[in-house]
Amino acid sequence: MLALDVEITTLNAMETSLVERLRADLTQAMRDRDRDVAQVLRTVLSAIANDEAQPVGDAELPLVEGPIAGAVHGLGAAEVARRLLTEEDVRGIVDGERAERLNAAADLDGHGQVHAADALRAAAAVLDRYLA
Repeated sequence: MLALDVEITTLNAMETSLVERLRADLTQAMRDRDRDVAQVLRTVLSAIANDEAQPVGDAELPLVEGPIAGAVHGLGAAEVARRLLTEEDVRGIVDGERAERLNAAADLDGHGQVHAADALRAAAAVLDRYLA
């Protein structure tokens, strides 16, 4: 079961972005050795990072002729700037992760896996704090 009494580390949520709050709280959960909360926060931060990634088709890479078809040339030539997400985008990702956990918990309840469903509901409760 997840500990739901993890202290939010930010002093003023209005002054920091949601991603900064998630990262600060992940650091605190790691210090507190709260593996369950840290796992939830890592997962949602990974989902945010995945959404920041540019689709491969959008990248304009400097292709060169050579022995490898479609190769790029130069150090860092294949790097593409990440997309900038708005607070609303990030909030939508967190809400989606929360909804995914609640839907999975409902499915598990239907199959008699109450303990696993409770763990998913506790994970969703961790994310609730960032949507309030």
